[in-house]
Amino acid sequence: MAARSIPTDVPFFQPELETLGRPALRALQLERLRHLLTEVADANLFYRQKWHAAGVRAAEGVREPEDLRRLPLVTKAELLADQDAHPPFGTILTYPVEQYSRFHLTSGSSGRPLRWLDTPASWDWWCRCWGFVYRAAGVGPADRVFFPFSFGPFIGFWAGFDAATRLGALAVPGGGQDSALRLRAIQETGATVLVCTPSYALRLAQVAREQGLDPAALTVRVTIHAGEPGASIPATKQRIEDAWGARCFDHYGLTEVGAVGFECAARPGGIHLNESEFIAEVLDPATGETELEGEGELVLTNLGRVGSPVIRYRTGDRVRLVTTPCPCGRTFARLDGGVLGRVDDMLVVRGVNVFPSVIEDLVRRHPTVDEFRIEVYRQEEMDQVRVLLEIDERRHGPAVRERTVAAVAEALRLSFGLRMEVRAVAAGTLPRFELKAKRLVRV
Repeated sequence: MAARSIPTDVPFFQPELETLGRPALRALQLERLRHLLTEVADANLFYRQKWHAAGVRAAEGVREPEDLRRLPLVTKAELLADQDAHPPFGTILTYPVEQYSRFHLTSGSSGRPLRWLDTPASWDWWCRCWGFVYRAAGVGPADRVFFPFSFGPFIGFWAGFDAATRLGALAVPGGGQDSALRLRAIQETGATVLVCTPSYALRLAQVAREQGLDPAALTVRVTIHAGEPGASIPATKQRIEDAWGARCFDHYGLTEVGAVGFECAARPGGIHLNESEFIAEVLDPATGETELEGEGELVLTNLGRVGSPVIRYRTGDRVRLVTTPCPCGRTFARLDGGVLGRVDDMLVVRGVNVFPSVIEDLVRRHPTVDEFRIEVYRQEEMDQVRVLLEIDERRHGPAVRERTVAAVAEALRLSFGLRMEVRAVAAGTLPRFELKAKRLVRV
């Protein structure tokens, strides 16, 4: 068989992995999966007990990645309960706690945070996964990467920071600074890459304009975003790119799972899942069955984080997983449209499914809207939705404000077939977010 042609103009991290044919990729996953299951079954109390209760022996009979489905699914609620029963870290650690060197928390945006530990080997794995993220965005040793991140216990961009140094780039921390100081740091260091949530990229650009500074005139040429699905929402991505005059890339990861996915330069390519390090399944909420592609809840197994692995973990993220070839030459499966939203964020309004990510896309198309909020309230025993738009009337005038409100209301009606209340609020009324934004609230 002729060797597979690898494009020479694509910034790969490990081209021999990223361009593997699907059969070879499945064989690699199976080999790594069997190694993981063998090690975990002997030493990890959480999985040993869970698999025993389900009547399965982990590595036996696993001859194809599809055989993974014999093992039970794992939920975040189970992990929290395990930590409650066995404080402080639960029983999911494969090794004695003395072998772990990194402590982090989940964000807590969807409830009580999980405590998570990593061994030095697992942290090296985290950073290697970030290497795929950076190279797909064209980031290399000559770049200066700025992190406007608090560097608290939330894992956030800790691994991204360490990975940038291992790539040979200059990593610039922006913790302990307000937005004005961070903008000055970007100017003074000549930062070429900005790594933050999409919400904070827009907030930072807004603060720059308030100070009379054009963010597009700065040295930033690439922005990389995680923490929320915004950077895959077309209107949000476009607004970030317009504001910074830079190329915007999405990244997908979870504290419990690792740095899972990355966006390539092909548009619209979606987010590639790093299938050399993860096995993905899609759970159909109607049947409870999983498939290796399609639309539903993403289920992930990490293959290299042996110290604190998740195996068949329900992420709670709604995705559309496809395996069709990407123009960039990568053979990794992709999340078409990125993360479409949280499974539990879907609203049913008068019998119609309403996804907050669609509302965001419609709102972000209007540059007069600085921030927005989706309020859910009960009326006559049914959920109703109200959308608040923060519009600076002093800057745009009352007529533009009213036209924007009417345009958003009409776009929502056409998209969902529903009339929703849309209301303008004064500048500075709605909260701003450095980490994960929480724009959907029940009132």
